[in-house]
Amino acid sequence: MDLLRRLAPQVLGALVRRYGDFTRAEDAVQEALVAAVEAWPREGVPEHPAGWLHTVATRRYVDQVRAETARTRRERTVLDATPRDALVAPPPDAEPPRDDLLELLLLCCHPALPAPAQLALTLRAVGGLTTAEIAAAFLVPEKTMGQRISRAKQRLREAGARFALPPAAEQGPRLAVVRQVLYLMFNEGYSASSGPELVRADLTWQALRLTRRLCERLPDDGETAGLLALMLLTEARAAARVGPDGELVPLAEQDRGRWDRASIIEGCALVAHSLATSPPGPYQVQAAIAAVHAEAPTTEATDWPQVLALYELLDRLAPNPVATLSRAVVVGMVHGPAAGLALLAEVESGILAGHHRLHAVRAHLLELADDRAAAAAAWRQAASLAGSAPERRHLLRRAADCE
Repeated sequence: MDLLRRLAPQVLGALVRRYGDFTRAEDAVQEALVAAVEAWPREGVPEHPAGWLHTVATRRYVDQVRAETARTRRERTVLDATPRDALVAPPPDAEPPRDDLLELLLLCCHPALPAPAQLALTLRAVGGLTTAEIAAAFLVPEKTMGQRISRAKQRLREAGARFALPPAAEQGPRLAVVRQVLYLMFNEGYSASSGPELVRADLTWQALRLTRRLCERLPDDGETAGLLALMLLTEARAAARVGPDGELVPLAEQDRGRWDRASIIEGCALVAHSLATSPPGPYQVQAAIAAVHAEAPTTEATDWPQVLALYELLDRLAPNPVATLSRAVVVGMVHGPAAGLALLAEVESGILAGHHRLHAVRAHLLELADDRAAAAAAWRQAASLAGSAPERRHLLRRAADCE
């Protein structure tokens, strides 16, 4: 299954590049994957698995076109316009493998699509997840997610989206959307917004895999390297972040001996290189913050003034109320809880007014200020707004500790 998930985007990209029809190409690839699941356990994995899938998918694509053109004059016109050699499947080893990841990501993250559709289509076409898996990740019915993906593909067709790199002037903004989608995918996996589980390891794995491949495709892009570094340094704490019963273990209470040192070394090297070779961007700065935490032996030994300086730089580069919450915690560590609460007051009436993390940060700062009654009330308010069951239990535990 992992092999098929790795190969599916490569084969899909090749078909879309060749024929230009995303919907038909994806259907053909899905049929080829089903054929592989049925044939490979019985006959063995072929010598050229990517070529095998490409051959079968091409035949399925051609079968689709031929069947449809036999029914209507419009499809007959499409078939007549298709080059004859394009209707013949190449042998498995005829074409050298080509990495179409960037073009496929840019197509899935087309500006004509709303953000939820971009994320769903990326998970389906590039991440290799089934519609049922994507629906489960976002706690919606499979039928609803299927309709969302179908509408996204229809919107791409109506917008005349092409499988090709956009003009140079558009590549920067489009790539920024790709990074944001991968970042959202990772975040949803690392800290599920709702449901019984704290993490969705399949989503973090997919986000890391795709970001690593994108980084290989764009080795000189500092922000892509920064995003990969941020994911590595964050995921390095995964084993220590979840307790034996699935409960959330906050950073200050984690056993740092369980952190993944190999990921920390790789992430720190990536962020150091990217900051040395390109102007700093938001993902690079966030990765630098994660690196400071990763290199500290304890919470108390963390270089909090350096973390605060990095958050202030992040605020200048990309003001964000969620980042302000984290900055308020750091301000509390450096200048005292009263200063952190004063900064928190600046975002209390904004879009985070009903978000559980706003109340959790207030509770943390009130606890630092030794106002335990107020902290307990804030912890309980945060718990009442949290969507994730493990996070809700953690917040209630903190409230009980204060009481």
